[in-house]
Amino acid sequence: MRRYFGRKLLIYVLTFFFAVTVDWMIPRFMPGDPVQTMLSRAAPNPEAYEAMYAYYTNLFGLDVPVWQQYLNFWGALLRGDLGVSVWLFPQPVARIILRAIPYTLALLIPAILLSYYTGNKFGAFAARRKWLDNTVLPLGYVLTATPYMWLAILLAWGLGIVAGLFPVSGGYSFALEPTWSWAFFGSLLRHWFLPFASLFLVGFGGWAIGMRNLIIYELEADYSNYLQALGAPARLVRRYAYRNAMLPQLTGLALQLGVIVAGALVTEIVFSYPGLGYLILQAIHNQDFFLLQGAFLFIISGVLLANFLIDIVYVMVDPRTRTGMRGASA
Repeated sequence: MRRYFGRKLLIYVLTFFFAVTVDWMIPRFMPGDPVQTMLSRAAPNPEAYEAMYAYYTNLFGLDVPVWQQYLNFWGALLRGDLGVSVWLFPQPVARIILRAIPYTLALLIPAILLSYYTGNKFGAFAARRKWLDNTVLPLGYVLTATPYMWLAILLAWGLGIVAGLFPVSGGYSFALEPTWSWAFFGSLLRHWFLPFASLFLVGFGGWAIGMRNLIIYELEADYSNYLQALGAPARLVRRYAYRNAMLPQLTGLALQLGVIVAGALVTEIVFSYPGLGYLILQAIHNQDFFLLQGAFLFIISGVLLANFLIDIVYVMVDPRTRTGMRGASA
């Protein structure tokens, strides 16, 4: 088992290296010059422009060859230095990202966990109820085929603009200052609900459909028929079917994690929610190499770490995997 996790860890480290390298390359393929974009906002006089351009190019480390920029990037990254933002100069990128991370995590973690749990439970229940399978489950097909961004726009229009129940932009009311108060917490919750609902509903539909199909397959498997022939209670048969169906769903969670994160970033842009998605959009508009790199770096690290944890959980919950690993090591 130790050898198995060692190989897995090596694969994830190599994946991290190549993904971060691509992350470093992406901004440098973007057209334009970040220093020129920064100075255009300051509008310096022509006499000072050349001196300021040379100063800031040196400050951001863009006055050296590309290969040296790449080595400098890894050296700074190993020291925990993500650079200085061009858009919000002179704020460090790490500080800007740390302000946005709680908003993104507040969307992702509840949406992923709740949609996964309730979707699987509902799909398993619907597989045993013909009327529910024929009436409510078609809605699951619609939800799982709906793009996150489109559903977010529909919710913003229907519940925000038309009904006026929820705000459609921002992380909290602009009339409030961030404080530890019930008023501020309530404002956070109202601004959080629509982005969360768009992520939850799409995820719920997908997990419900997947579990419904898997439960039907498991209930028709040989072991289920054998248990029924032995007179086992229907509840026991359904419990075994549900546990076996959860394993492919756990694998599906690892495969869908990147899609869910990408959906969260797009949803944040629709609602101008101050998370990583909003930062990425602003970094692209302002050609902020360092902020874009830092935001993608956090996403890469989070997705890889979550997948690694799911691999560990899969080994723990599936005895066949542990048996195969012991057989391979022997």
